[in-house]
Amino acid sequence: MHRYDDNIYEVKNYFNSVIDWASSLFKDVEKEMSGLEWGRLYETYHAKDYDLSKLNEDVQTLYGDGYVKNRRGIWEYLLGGEIDVNLLDVRVFDEPTKKATYARQTKEATRSGTSNCSLCREGHQASKTKIWRIDEMDADHVTPWSKGGSTTADNCEMLCKTHNRAKGNR
Repeated sequence: MHRYDDNIYEVKNYFNSVIDWASSLFKDVEKEMSGLEWGRLYETYHAKDYDLSKLNEDVQTLYGDGYVKNRRGIWEYLLGGEIDVNLLDVRVFDEPTKKATYARQTKEATRSGTSNCSLCREGHQASKTKIWRIDEMDADHVTPWSKGGSTTADNCEMLCKTHNRAKGNR
């Protein structure tokens, strides 16, 4: 847009605005901040007010969270109101989701006289009617995470540990 301008003042002012905005929000500079689309983030989020101490505390909390696989997504996740968890590549279901899914599956399995592991129910296995304890099961993505499946309650199922580990990316 400014390719043929006689001076750089407008572009320089814009870049300084972006840099000043980002610098005013985040007190610690992290290596993952390099290369982010700060112009796009500025355009999208600069008009919103933020609690700076909470924002920086949340950055540090997410930095320490072993489940966050994409640390570069932390800033957009926080600026966007902590809505799009896909920015963080979190692959692990939280405990309430696991417990609710386990309870639903176990109730249904008990009612129908089948296993609460959907893969045990199939075939002629001795565990076709086994009701597994929650600590004997793993939360699994129905649509694999690597294939775009979300880490949400509607994409969670509990499988016995043997079947979950054998299932892999299918």
